[in-house]
Amino acid sequence: MATTTSAIGVLSQPTAKQQGTPASPVTRSITVVIAYILLIGFALAMVLPFVYAISNSFKDPADITAHPELLLPTMGVSVASYSKILHGDFPRWLFNSVFVAIAITVGHLVFDSMAAYALARINFPGRRLAFAGVVGTMMVPSIVLLIPRFLVFRQLGMVDQYSGLILPGLADAFGIFLMKQFFEGIPIDIEEAAAMDGASRFRMFFVVILPMAIPALTALAIFGFQGSWNDFTGPLIALSRSQELYTLPLGLAKLRGVSGGSSLPWDMLLSGSVITTLPMALIFFVFQRFFIEGVTYTGVKG
Repeated sequence: MATTTSAIGVLSQPTAKQQGTPASPVTRSITVVIAYILLIGFALAMVLPFVYAISNSFKDPADITAHPELLLPTMGVSVASYSKILHGDFPRWLFNSVFVAIAITVGHLVFDSMAAYALARINFPGRRLAFAGVVGTMMVPSIVLLIPRFLVFRQLGMVDQYSGLILPGLADAFGIFLMKQFFEGIPIDIEEAAAMDGASRFRMFFVVILPMAIPALTALAIFGFQGSWNDFTGPLIALSRSQELYTLPLGLAKLRGVSGGSSLPWDMLLSGSVITTLPMALIFFVFQRFFIEGVTYTGVKG
Protein backbone atom coordinates (compact mmCIF):
# COMPACT_ATOMS: atom_id res chain seq x y z
CA MET A 1 0.00 0.00 0.00
CA ALA A 2 2.83 2.33 0.88
CA THR A 3 4.56 1.45 -2.36
CA THR A 4 1.41 2.26 -4.35
CA THR A 5 0.96 5.60 -2.54
CA SER A 6 4.56 6.62 -3.16
CA ALA A 7 4.26 5.64 -6.81
CA ILE A 8 1.11 7.75 -7.18
CA GLY A 9 2.90 10.65 -5.48
CA VAL A 10 5.83 10.40 -7.87
CA LEU A 11 3.49 10.30 -10.90
CA SER A 12 1.48 13.26 -9.64
CA GLN A 13 4.55 15.48 -9.23
CA PRO A 14 5.06 17.71 -12.31
CA THR A 15 8.30 17.18 -14.11
CA ALA A 16 10.68 20.03 -15.01
CA LYS A 17 9.45 19.89 -18.62
CA GLN A 18 5.81 20.17 -17.51
CA GLN A 19 6.55 23.10 -15.21
CA GLY A 20 8.31 24.93 -18.01
CA THR A 21 11.89 26.03 -17.59
CA PRO A 22 12.56 29.73 -18.12
CA ALA A 23 14.62 30.69 -21.13
CA SER A 24 18.25 31.35 -20.49
CA PRO A 25 19.61 34.94 -20.58
CA VAL A 26 21.48 34.14 -23.80
CA THR A 27 18.29 32.94 -25.52
CA ARG A 28 16.39 36.03 -24.40
CA SER A 29 19.17 38.31 -25.62
CA ILE A 30 19.24 36.62 -29.03
CA THR A 31 15.45 36.93 -29.31
CA VAL A 32 15.57 40.65 -28.46
CA VAL A 33 18.36 41.27 -30.98
CA ILE A 34 16.47 39.47 -33.75
CA ALA A 35 13.30 41.41 -32.94
CA TYR A 36 15.15 44.73 -33.07
CA ILE A 37 16.78 43.80 -36.38
CA LEU A 38 13.40 42.97 -37.92
CA LEU A 39 11.81 46.17 -36.58
CA ILE A 40 14.69 48.32 -37.83
CA GLY A 41 14.45 46.64 -41.23
CA PHE A 42 10.71 47.33 -41.51
CA ALA A 43 11.24 50.92 -40.33
CA LEU A 44 13.92 51.53 -42.95
CA ALA A 45 11.70 50.05 -45.65
CA MET A 46 8.94 52.50 -44.68
CA VAL A 47 11.15 55.59 -44.24
CA LEU A 48 13.59 55.13 -47.12
CA PRO A 49 11.19 56.20 -49.93
CA PHE A 50 10.40 59.44 -48.09
CA VAL A 51 14.11 60.11 -47.44
CA TYR A 52 14.78 59.40 -51.11
CA ALA A 53 12.10 61.92 -52.16
CA ILE A 54 13.49 64.59 -49.83
CA SER A 55 17.08 64.15 -51.00
CA ASN A 56 16.19 64.19 -54.68
CA SER A 57 13.94 67.23 -54.26
CA PHE A 58 17.08 69.25 -53.44
CA LYS A 59 18.86 68.12 -56.59
CA ASP A 60 19.18 69.86 -59.91
CA PRO A 61 16.94 68.28 -62.62
CA ALA A 62 20.04 67.18 -64.53
CA ASP A 63 21.43 65.58 -61.37
CA ILE A 64 18.17 63.67 -60.82
CA THR A 65 18.29 62.34 -64.37
CA ALA A 66 21.98 61.42 -64.22
CA HIS A 67 22.14 59.97 -60.70
CA PRO A 68 18.63 59.12 -59.46
CA GLU A 69 19.92 56.34 -57.20
CA LEU A 70 22.19 58.57 -55.09
CA LEU A 71 20.82 60.14 -51.94
CA LEU A 72 23.32 63.01 -51.86
CA PRO A 73 23.42 65.53 -54.72
CA THR A 74 26.55 65.47 -56.89
CA MET A 75 26.01 68.93 -58.46
CA GLY A 76 25.28 70.86 -55.28
CA VAL A 77 22.14 71.47 -53.29
CA SER A 78 19.41 73.26 -55.24
CA VAL A 79 16.09 74.72 -54.06
CA ALA A 80 15.02 75.72 -57.55
CA SER A 81 12.28 73.09 -57.63
CA TYR A 82 10.67 74.50 -54.48
CA SER A 83 10.89 78.01 -55.90
CA LYS A 84 9.23 76.95 -59.15
CA ILE A 85 6.42 75.01 -57.55
CA LEU A 86 5.62 77.69 -54.96
CA HIS A 87 5.35 80.35 -57.67
CA GLY A 88 2.79 78.35 -59.65
CA ASP A 89 -0.64 77.00 -58.77
CA PHE A 90 0.67 74.92 -55.89
CA PRO A 91 -0.16 77.47 -53.12
CA ARG A 92 -3.79 77.52 -54.32
CA TRP A 93 -3.92 73.69 -54.29
CA LEU A 94 -2.41 73.70 -50.81
CA PHE A 95 -5.06 76.14 -49.55
CA ASN A 96 -7.84 74.03 -51.07
CA SER A 97 -6.51 70.87 -49.42
CA VAL A 98 -6.18 72.54 -46.02
CA PHE A 99 -9.63 74.15 -46.22
CA VAL A 100 -11.39 70.98 -47.38
CA ALA A 101 -9.53 68.72 -44.92
CA ILE A 102 -10.31 70.96 -41.93
CA ALA A 103 -13.98 71.26 -42.90
CA ILE A 104 -14.35 67.50 -43.33
CA THR A 105 -12.49 66.79 -40.08
CA VAL A 106 -14.80 69.13 -38.13
CA GLY A 107 -17.77 67.43 -39.76
CA HIS A 108 -16.51 64.03 -38.69
CA LEU A 109 -16.03 65.18 -35.10
CA VAL A 110 -19.54 66.63 -34.90
CA PHE A 111 -21.74 64.31 -36.95
CA ASP A 112 -19.93 61.01 -36.40
CA SER A 113 -19.81 61.47 -32.63
CA MET A 114 -23.46 62.51 -32.41
CA ALA A 115 -24.64 59.61 -34.57
CA ALA A 116 -22.46 57.16 -32.65
CA TYR A 117 -23.77 58.38 -29.30
CA ALA A 118 -27.35 57.98 -30.47
CA LEU A 119 -26.66 54.44 -31.65
CA ALA A 120 -24.80 53.55 -28.46
CA ARG A 121 -27.03 55.08 -25.79
CA ILE A 122 -30.48 56.03 -27.08
CA ASN A 123 -33.04 53.25 -27.41
CA PHE A 124 -35.23 53.89 -30.45
CA PRO A 125 -37.05 51.56 -32.86
CA GLY A 126 -34.75 50.23 -35.55
CA ARG A 127 -31.51 51.14 -33.79
CA ARG A 128 -29.79 47.85 -34.59
CA LEU A 129 -31.04 47.97 -38.16
CA ALA A 130 -29.71 51.51 -38.56
CA PHE A 131 -26.30 50.48 -37.22
CA ALA A 132 -26.26 47.46 -39.53
CA GLY A 133 -26.97 49.79 -42.45
CA VAL A 134 -24.10 52.08 -41.42
CA VAL A 135 -21.67 49.16 -41.15
CA GLY A 136 -22.98 47.72 -44.42
CA THR A 137 -21.94 50.85 -46.32
CA MET A 138 -18.34 50.10 -45.35
CA MET A 139 -18.53 46.91 -47.43
CA VAL A 140 -19.48 48.71 -50.66
CA PRO A 141 -16.43 49.36 -52.89
CA SER A 142 -15.96 53.10 -53.41
CA ILE A 143 -15.36 52.59 -57.14
CA VAL A 144 -18.97 51.43 -57.50
CA LEU A 145 -20.25 54.81 -56.27
CA LEU A 146 -18.24 57.05 -58.62
CA ILE A 147 -20.82 57.40 -61.40
CA PRO A 148 -23.88 57.66 -59.08
CA ARG A 149 -22.06 60.28 -57.02
CA PHE A 150 -21.23 62.34 -60.09
CA LEU A 151 -24.86 62.17 -61.26
CA VAL A 152 -26.03 63.39 -57.84
CA PHE A 153 -23.46 66.20 -57.92
CA ARG A 154 -24.67 67.32 -61.33
CA GLN A 155 -28.35 67.23 -60.34
CA LEU A 156 -27.69 69.28 -57.20
CA GLY A 157 -25.38 71.78 -58.93
CA MET A 158 -22.38 70.76 -56.82
CA VAL A 159 -19.95 70.17 -59.69
CA ASP A 160 -16.97 72.57 -59.61
CA GLN A 161 -18.03 73.85 -56.18
CA TYR A 162 -16.55 73.60 -52.71
CA SER A 163 -19.80 71.94 -51.66
CA GLY A 164 -19.01 68.98 -53.91
CA LEU A 165 -15.66 68.59 -52.17
CA ILE A 166 -16.89 68.97 -48.59
CA LEU A 167 -20.51 67.85 -48.15
CA PRO A 168 -20.07 64.15 -49.16
CA GLY A 169 -17.32 63.69 -46.57
CA LEU A 170 -18.90 65.37 -43.54
CA ALA A 171 -19.97 62.00 -42.11
CA ASP A 172 -18.24 58.65 -42.32
CA ALA A 173 -19.39 55.11 -41.51
CA PHE A 174 -16.04 54.11 -40.05
CA GLY A 175 -16.01 57.18 -37.80
CA ILE A 176 -19.48 56.30 -36.49
CA PHE A 177 -18.35 52.74 -35.80
CA LEU A 178 -15.17 53.95 -34.08
CA MET A 179 -16.97 56.36 -31.77
CA LYS A 180 -19.78 53.91 -31.00
CA GLN A 181 -17.24 51.38 -29.76
CA PHE A 182 -15.76 54.00 -27.45
CA PHE A 183 -19.08 55.27 -26.09
CA GLU A 184 -20.18 51.75 -25.25
CA GLY A 185 -17.10 51.42 -23.04
CA ILE A 186 -18.09 54.40 -20.87
CA PRO A 187 -19.99 53.31 -17.72
CA ILE A 188 -23.65 54.25 -17.99
CA ASP A 189 -23.65 55.18 -14.29
CA ILE A 190 -21.95 58.46 -15.20
CA GLU A 191 -24.86 59.46 -17.43
CA GLU A 192 -27.41 58.34 -14.87
CA ALA A 193 -25.74 60.55 -12.26
CA ALA A 194 -25.80 63.49 -14.68
CA ALA A 195 -29.47 62.85 -15.44
CA MET A 196 -30.26 62.86 -11.72
CA ASP A 197 -28.60 66.28 -11.49
CA GLY A 198 -31.00 67.54 -14.15
CA ALA A 199 -28.71 67.44 -17.19
CA SER A 200 -30.45 67.17 -20.55
CA ARG A 201 -29.35 64.69 -23.17
CA PHE A 202 -27.46 67.34 -25.16
CA ARG A 203 -25.73 68.74 -22.09
CA MET A 204 -24.87 65.23 -20.97
CA PHE A 205 -23.31 64.56 -24.36
CA PHE A 206 -21.36 67.79 -24.79
CA VAL A 207 -20.33 68.42 -21.17
CA VAL A 208 -19.89 64.93 -19.72
CA ILE A 209 -19.28 62.42 -22.51
CA LEU A 210 -17.23 64.34 -25.11
CA PRO A 211 -14.48 65.44 -22.67
CA MET A 212 -14.01 61.78 -21.78
CA ALA A 213 -13.74 60.87 -25.47
CA ILE A 214 -10.69 63.03 -26.28
CA PRO A 215 -8.48 60.03 -27.26
CA ALA A 216 -11.14 58.62 -29.59
CA LEU A 217 -11.88 62.07 -31.04
CA THR A 218 -8.17 62.57 -31.72
CA ALA A 219 -7.99 59.25 -33.57
CA LEU A 220 -11.13 60.18 -35.50
CA ALA A 221 -9.67 63.58 -36.41
CA ILE A 222 -6.45 62.01 -37.69
CA PHE A 223 -8.36 59.44 -39.74
CA GLY A 224 -10.65 62.12 -41.18
CA PHE A 225 -7.89 64.58 -42.00
CA GLN A 226 -5.72 61.89 -43.58
CA GLY A 227 -8.57 60.52 -45.66
CA SER A 228 -9.49 63.96 -47.01
CA TRP A 229 -5.88 65.06 -47.50
CA ASN A 230 -5.00 62.00 -49.60
CA ASP A 231 -8.33 61.66 -51.41
CA PHE A 232 -8.00 61.63 -55.19
CA THR A 233 -11.17 60.10 -56.64
CA GLY A 234 -13.56 62.32 -54.66
CA PRO A 235 -12.23 65.66 -55.99
CA LEU A 236 -11.70 64.07 -59.41
CA ILE A 237 -15.42 63.47 -59.96
CA ALA A 238 -16.48 66.69 -58.19
CA LEU A 239 -14.30 68.91 -60.37
CA SER A 240 -14.59 68.78 -64.15
CA ARG A 241 -13.27 72.17 -65.30
CA SER A 242 -12.33 74.31 -62.28
CA GLN A 243 -8.62 73.70 -61.89
CA GLU A 244 -8.40 76.51 -59.32
CA LEU A 245 -10.32 74.21 -56.94
CA TYR A 246 -7.84 71.35 -57.34
CA THR A 247 -6.52 69.75 -54.19
CA LEU A 248 -2.92 68.57 -53.84
CA PRO A 249 -3.44 65.01 -55.18
CA LEU A 250 -5.12 66.38 -58.32
CA GLY A 251 -2.50 69.10 -58.65
CA LEU A 252 0.37 66.63 -58.49
CA ALA A 253 -1.37 64.51 -61.12
CA LYS A 254 -1.64 67.61 -63.31
CA LEU A 255 2.10 68.23 -62.98
CA ARG A 256 2.75 64.88 -64.63
CA GLY A 257 1.28 66.24 -67.87
CA VAL A 258 2.82 69.72 -68.03
CA SER A 259 5.49 68.59 -70.47
CA GLY A 260 3.16 66.73 -72.78
CA GLY A 261 4.47 63.37 -71.65
CA SER A 262 7.97 63.82 -73.16
CA SER A 263 9.84 64.17 -69.87
CA LEU A 264 8.34 64.41 -66.43
CA PRO A 265 9.33 67.36 -64.18
CA TRP A 266 10.75 65.10 -61.49
CA ASP A 267 12.15 67.98 -59.44
CA MET A 268 8.74 69.65 -59.11
CA LEU A 269 6.95 66.33 -58.52
CA LEU A 270 9.34 65.39 -55.72
CA SER A 271 9.24 68.79 -54.03
CA GLY A 272 5.44 68.81 -54.27
CA SER A 273 5.29 65.31 -52.82
CA VAL A 274 7.49 66.33 -49.89
CA ILE A 275 5.32 69.36 -49.11
CA THR A 276 2.20 67.18 -49.40
CA THR A 277 3.55 64.48 -47.09
CA LEU A 278 5.02 66.66 -44.35
CA PRO A 279 1.71 67.87 -42.77
CA MET A 280 0.41 64.36 -42.24
CA ALA A 281 3.75 63.18 -40.85
CA LEU A 282 3.89 66.11 -38.40
CA ILE A 283 0.28 65.62 -37.30
CA PHE A 284 0.85 61.93 -36.60
CA PHE A 285 4.10 62.46 -34.69
CA VAL A 286 2.59 65.23 -32.55
CA PHE A 287 -0.65 63.39 -31.73
CA GLN A 288 0.51 59.78 -31.93
CA ARG A 289 0.00 59.20 -28.18
CA PHE A 290 -3.66 60.23 -28.38
CA PHE A 291 -4.08 58.30 -31.64
CA ILE A 292 -2.79 55.07 -30.11
CA GLU A 293 -4.90 55.57 -26.98
CA GLY A 294 -8.02 56.17 -29.07
CA VAL A 295 -7.53 53.09 -31.20
CA THR A 296 -6.74 51.01 -28.10
CA TYR A 297 -9.76 52.16 -26.12
CA THR A 298 -12.16 51.57 -29.00
CA GLY A 299 -10.86 48.07 -29.62
CA VAL A 300 -10.23 48.71 -33.32
CA LYS A 301 -7.33 46.75 -34.76
CA GLY A 302 -5.66 47.57 -38.06
